[in-house]
Amino acid sequence: MRLRAPAVLLAAALIALNATPAFAANIAANPGFEDGLTGWTCSGAQTVPSPVHGGTRALQATPQGNDLARCQQAVTVQPDTTYQLSAWVQGGYVFLGATGTGVNASTWGAPGGQWSQLRTSFTTGAATTSVTIHVNGWYGQGAYHADDVVLDGPGGTPDTQAPSVPGNVAVGGATATSLDVSWSAATDNVGVTRYEVSRNNGSPATTSATSLTATGLSPQTSYSFRVRACDAAGNCSAYSAPVTGTTTSGGGGPGGDLPKRVLVGYLHASFANGSGYIRMSDVPNEWDVINLAFGEPTSVTSGDIRFRQCPAAECPNVEPEADFVAAIKAKQAQGKKVLISIGGQNGQVQLTTAAARDRFVESVSAIIDRYGLDGLDIDFEGHSLYLNPGDTNLAAPTTPVIVNLISALKTLKSRYGAKFTLTMAPETFFVQLGYQFYGPGPNGAADNRSASYLPVIHAMRNDLTLLHVQDYNSGPIKGLDDQYHTMGGHDFHVAMTDMLLAGFPIMGNPANVFPPLRQDQVAIGLPASVNAGNGFTSVAEVQKAFDCLARASNCGTYRPRGVYPNLRGLMTWSINWDRYNGHEFSRSHRAYLDGLT
Repeated sequence: MRLRAPAVLLAAALIALNATPAFAANIAANPGFEDGLTGWTCSGAQTVPSPVHGGTRALQATPQGNDLARCQQAVTVQPDTTYQLSAWVQGGYVFLGATGTGVNASTWGAPGGQWSQLRTSFTTGAATTSVTIHVNGWYGQGAYHADDVVLDGPGGTPDTQAPSVPGNVAVGGATATSLDVSWSAATDNVGVTRYEVSRNNGSPATTSATSLTATGLSPQTSYSFRVRACDAAGNCSAYSAPVTGTTTSGGGGPGGDLPKRVLVGYLHASFANGSGYIRMSDVPNEWDVINLAFGEPTSVTSGDIRFRQCPAAECPNVEPEADFVAAIKAKQAQGKKVLISIGGQNGQVQLTTAAARDRFVESVSAIIDRYGLDGLDIDFEGHSLYLNPGDTNLAAPTTPVIVNLISALKTLKSRYGAKFTLTMAPETFFVQLGYQFYGPGPNGAADNRSASYLPVIHAMRNDLTLLHVQDYNSGPIKGLDDQYHTMGGHDFHVAMTDMLLAGFPIMGNPANVFPPLRQDQVAIGLPASVNAGNGFTSVAEVQKAFDCLARASNCGTYRPRGVYPNLRGLMTWSINWDRYNGHEFSRSHRAYLDGLT
């Protein structure tokens, strides 16, 4: 329908003013088009330097066919409030107006080649929080110009109302490594823009849909999920009540078919250390993983790892190698894993070159093949690992001893396949200390070994069977509660383990976070007796710590960030010292772990 209007009406609609009136507050964005079309949605439009009413730019728009060349923008307003809308225009027929809930205001004019101001007003309704203002031309007319648009009145009150809590949260579609989570849509006055799904109190995953598939999970493991809704203003609802789902049976993660709860012990295979030698065939049945201590390098930087059984002069009852190998096979037939542990207190290993890296791979492979072992334990201590200045990116380390170790471990994993068992036994200094220090630090004053295991653990997390940090021979370490914790009591083990399962910001930086490990990848490292190392913890205190972490019971001062029902088990130094202490560690904790659901 084309416009037909008498000349008298056109004249009445034109208001020519020489000065811009004062106004309370112009809440239109980019009202003079000085920033181009920013803030506006336009058709057939551009900004031009001439003609302008004020400033250096103005709008020029040309109707084409049925397209009226409209420019518009949404503006937040307050309910039950009167607003004045005006604009300076040139051209044939030019229209100015506003629409919204209960609002439909408009005016028009035909000013020709002179700047004239169009004005209208409107009052918002009780539920009106947004209006759309617009300017446009008319059918068959030429280009029009507009400048200095004013929407005079108070800005809208920011939206502070959170959406409703999502309902009907359910978990299904279980596989060995994934679970499907679904929920009903939440309601919100301006609309829900995203849902956040939190798993076991970890960092939430985000989606705009009402379902999500959680992947990368562990077989036969229970997971808890909560969901909340958020809107465009950043308001988020409370989380829904947690719901739980369990993955199906699978291969048990990297390293194969270990039981749900494990005891890991180090066997003095190459020395006696005052505790006496134990033949492989005499290792008690309580142990699930037996780490042969130790493979050591021919020199610190050679990468050439050697292992030999304890010499007869030190271990008179040492068995012949053939019997040793046969006993390993017998343990494996019972479902045990037997690994070569590299390093220890005296075995400094620095893979400073590619040649050392390659020699490490070949020499470790030779040990694994010779004795028919299941994999490898990394027990680098002392000065084996460190971080160079400027090496601060957890996911992209640059220090050669770190980079080469990661490369070597990935090569070994690739060589032996999915059943290759990889474990690590760092000290707290090399892991949890990262909450405060990472390498030499920004000013170069910190110990460059601080938290240097973290990039190795992070790079190998998808191939890592177990991480059992040594919760002994440790100084006080700050936990996630920002309190220092001292070894020997259950709180120390709870705080240190919680950091691995909840994740933590490196040096307190929320933009650089060590992500949580899976529960089935973590065991608590302990000395078997007071003779085995500083920080011995009684059986009762150890089991209180495990109760707190896995059952949320028997907790002390420290409260973990989550409940970890699939915490994997316990590690000790050592099988030999446990026998020396009457098997207290293995027999007490085996019975305890077997009694857990």
